[in-house]
Amino acid sequence: MDRLDNTVRPYAWGSTTAIARLLGTEPTGEPQAEMWMGAHPGAPSLTPRGPLTEVIDAAPERELGTGAVARFGPRLPFLLKILAAGAPLSLQVHPDLTQAREGYEDEERRGVPVDAPHRNYKDANHKPELICALTEFDGLCGFRAPLEAAELLSALGVDSLKPYVDLLHARPEEAALREVLTAVLTADPELMATTVTEAAAACARLGGAHAPYAAIAHHYPGDPGVIAAMLLNHVRLQPGEALFLGAGVPHAYLNGLGVEIMANSDNVLRCGLTPKHVDVPELLRIVRFEAGDPGVLRPEAAPDGEEVYATPIDEFRLSRYVLPEGGPAHDLTRPTPQILLCTTGSVRAGDQVLAPGGSVFVPAGEKAEVSGSGTIFRATVVV
Repeated sequence: MDRLDNTVRPYAWGSTTAIARLLGTEPTGEPQAEMWMGAHPGAPSLTPRGPLTEVIDAAPERELGTGAVARFGPRLPFLLKILAAGAPLSLQVHPDLTQAREGYEDEERRGVPVDAPHRNYKDANHKPELICALTEFDGLCGFRAPLEAAELLSALGVDSLKPYVDLLHARPEEAALREVLTAVLTADPELMATTVTEAAAACARLGGAHAPYAAIAHHYPGDPGVIAAMLLNHVRLQPGEALFLGAGVPHAYLNGLGVEIMANSDNVLRCGLTPKHVDVPELLRIVRFEAGDPGVLRPEAAPDGEEVYATPIDEFRLSRYVLPEGGPAHDLTRPTPQILLCTTGSVRAGDQVLAPGGSVFVPAGEKAEVSGSGTIFRATVVV
């Protein structure tokens, strides 16, 4: 197995302390948002054999296994991250596989440069993702019931929000959510900025269920995404709990440290809380206007002490082992590629000793035994 040297991405929303604290290093004073583990061409992990992208390209069936190559092609189908949010990420949705292929082919036909700021589809893949909390972790996930959203907005006492409240009361669920989100995102920018400012002041005054939205508005003053965010469920994960974000589900991460895994794609449609391009018509085509519980996941016990976060897709499978002091070794050998990530304690993986933040790539079929005292996350695929 190969020890990984991973890139930390300094996005502006990143925490200045959380990743450094996990790694046991001194903070740099700059945001550290994501540490990437995998073979994404934008920041592939480095191994003693070279960048993981080149290692896999040289012998995909040896590294990934024949089953994974037959199912997903000659590339690692997932990207594993440590994500540290110190400020809200953009409010966003991801397309399903058919939508991604259609959108990518359309933009290719129209000659939209892949690096153009208004390009929606960087590739033809979908981007389901899973976030597992390492600390308390706040996020937004999926739509509230329209009447709950109406109650939250009505309590602010902002006159310009009354038409949205009325729509949420008067229309069926899908129509109500669609019409209100459309109205928010297409409103006159100056008038909406005034509405957001008034709403933010009311949220700060009321506190409680409104407090998260006051914090969001502090980071994104005047952004229509603040009102859009109030249509969504606020979720606070405890360590070890997780959220699965499927296609069309609007979401945003607000604060906290977690392990994130996703299909290897860059396709994002933004709703707000960002200075980046918001393509409203395409966004409205992708969003699923369905209210519901965000569905907090807890790991399910599997044989040999493994705890699995069950998801409905095959590009990734995330699980963890919580290893007690003096406990037995666990054989993790599998005919698919794996990345093992230590998050607490000291864990031996093969001939490597991993401290928190340490990770290794295990080629398909290679012997993988772990022992020690701590927590290790296991990322692989289903074939």
